[in-house]
Amino acid sequence: MKDQHPSKEQLYQLFASMASALANPHRLELLDLLVQAPRTVEELAREAHMSVANTSQHLQRLKQAHLVIDEREGLFIRYRLASPVVAHLWLELRDVAELQLAEVERALNAYRPRRHEFDKISVDELLERMARDEVELIDVRPEVEFEAGHLPGAVSIPLDELEQRLEELPPGRLIVAYCRGPYCVFADQALELLSSRGWNVARLEEGVAEWQFAGNLLEK
Repeated sequence: MKDQHPSKEQLYQLFASMASALANPHRLELLDLLVQAPRTVEELAREAHMSVANTSQHLQRLKQAHLVIDEREGLFIRYRLASPVVAHLWLELRDVAELQLAEVERALNAYRPRRHEFDKISVDELLERMARDEVELIDVRPEVEFEAGHLPGAVSIPLDELEQRLEELPPGRLIVAYCRGPYCVFADQALELLSSRGWNVARLEEGVAEWQFAGNLLEK
């Protein structure tokens, strides 16, 4: 029988090339941002606190691995995920890391030090209470992410606008905030502000990616 090992090795080399593209914390953060919405290089650099040149280099590496694609819009180049399965891959990677690495929990506690101080609400309870008009769901991500897709019934109040827009929140309701998912601090910061002003608050840990992969639809 002909030795097929070289062909098999080539297959694994292709798999390894994709894993290699993911093996960088900056590139993972860029993927995490692109899960929320397509963005230009400049927008990604600003959100990730990196230089435009460094951001561009990382995006080219992700593009070579066919994880992202780019589209020219006038003077700018906008990047987006190459496929919804890339977002699924990112979520699965996070889940495996959380299950297998105790350090993830410690790092998350350091990043979200107040995450255990606020009530959490499940998706099922949220849907039930929204149907009874008992809660106000606010999306505290940047507006560009809200416009790309958001939870049904959510109101866009970006975190940096929240303090100036408190009068828009209906009195007497539970205010539920969500952001980019369980590894995002925006909702915690929103709840900290709201609770200090006397609002009854809770956090939805899920973001748009988790919501979609649970089989729920987004609004755009």
